[in-house]
Amino acid sequence: MNIEKRAATETRAEGRRIEGYAAVFDQETRIGDFTEVIRKGSFAASLASGSDKLALVDHDSGKVLARTKSGTLRLQEDERGLRFSVDLPETTLGRDILALASRGDIGGASFAFTVPDGGESWSGDKRELRSLNLHEISIVQSFPAYSGTSVQARSRQNRTDADRRIALLELEGRS
Repeated sequence: MNIEKRAATETRAEGRRIEGYAAVFDQETRIGDFTEVIRKGSFAASLASGSDKLALVDHDSGKVLARTKSGTLRLQEDERGLRFSVDLPETTLGRDILALASRGDIGGASFAFTVPDGGESWSGDKRELRSLNLHEISIVQSFPAYSGTSVQARSRQNRTDADRRIALLELEGRS
């Protein structure tokens, strides 16, 4: 079974944490010669399985940022998509990713997955994903496949309650 990868564009940094969406639901995206859409609930079984998931840079297993088994990566499905929160390590890689995210220079977020039997359907050149085995999410420095994804950095110390409300409204407005 081939592991597939998809990318997104929205990420936020706060303190030593980045957060955003690695996948968005119900958004048609052109992947090569077909159109793909991920449906709500696609990650539910994979997240409930309790298997360890990684947060990487550019899908490189040598560039680990966090993982679910240590609690430094948190993943959840919400109405918009697959939301992530990564506690960045105090390493050169972690500092570099935080600096790039803070400046808005990160390309987005991505995820790698396989499709279990019965997890997809095809209609012509349109693919609908209903169940996915999530392997990892990645912070990508280039161009994501899904334009609705995000990665952002924020400074916790300098944000007011009003700033937080505005940021939440902006996030909700993009869905």
